[in-house]
Amino acid sequence: MQQLLTGRTRLPGFSEAWEAKRLGDMLKVRHGKSQHGVAVVDGAYPILASGGEIGRTNIYLYDRPSVLIGRKGTIDKPQYQDKPFWTVDTLFYTELSNSTDPKFIYFKFVMIDWRSYNEASGVPSLNASTIESIEIFAPSHAEQTAIATILSDMDAEIAALEARRDKTRDLKQGMMQELLTGRIRLVGTVIN
Repeated sequence: MQQLLTGRTRLPGFSEAWEAKRLGDMLKVRHGKSQHGVAVVDGAYPILASGGEIGRTNIYLYDRPSVLIGRKGTIDKPQYQDKPFWTVDTLFYTELSNSTDPKFIYFKFVMIDWRSYNEASGVPSLNASTIESIEIFAPSHAEQTAIATILSDMDAEIAALEARRDKTRDLKQGMMQELLTGRIRLVGTVIN
């Protein structure tokens, strides 16, 4: 991931130099809003905070792919959202320019040491203008998309392997229970 996202490893067919860009040239950081008054039990859209989903709503705040980052509290766990959502006021969301691949920016956000940009001595905090002033190196939109596709495919493969591991672990646990209680006996085993 680091090799691809820093340009040290290039994909076939891409050779243009990467450009230094401020995040603010690629996206605008927006503030979330209070969920009070919009939260409902079985809403169509998630209400997101820095720790994940905290409720549902039938009104969305933003409906395009976006990278989200904590404004207060958990500031080092970027989230990617490609369906309509609502964010609370402790979670920033981003409006990305048309020449920026959302997944590429998400993967870049994952690599940033957000704690080094903390602006508070108590509860960790980020500022929108600080985020927008961070400089990164970025390739053309086409190369961003190609890199994001490869990394997304790898994430999907990892998730499938983790699901298979969890299923195997559950199977082992169930089998162990059956064997250790004597409900299942091994063939050819005699117990005196």
